[in-house]
Amino acid sequence: MADGTTTNTEITWADFTKVELRVGKVVHAEVFAQARKPAYILQVDFGPELGLRKSSAQITDHYRPEELVGRLVVAVVNFPKKQIGPIQSECLVTGFHDANGHVALCVPDLDVPLGTRLL
Repeated sequence: MADGTTTNTEITWADFTKVELRVGKVVHAEVFAQARKPAYILQVDFGPELGLRKSSAQITDHYRPEELVGRLVVAVVNFPKKQIGPIQSECLVTGFHDANGHVALCVPDLDVPLGTRLL
């Protein structure tokens, strides 16, 4: 859930495998000036199979746009596109809320090929 609580709802392995969590590299990041809450627009490269995807990410408390470029991130790539203000978000970059409710990115701790799926 958005606030970090759990629902304790069990899912099956088949449910989990429906979610495509893949590694991408941020190739561009800019302030999302039209966002209602502070956010960035990210361009994430998921390699030759999936290519570039756009995302809106509310990660402004811990990161500056220039620090994000070149970083690996983990994102859900099989949600439907979502209109967020003037942009269409094409993936969901994942993260965890810290003790203050600010988002820290979920990232691999080693270099892995772009587009690699988490399983």
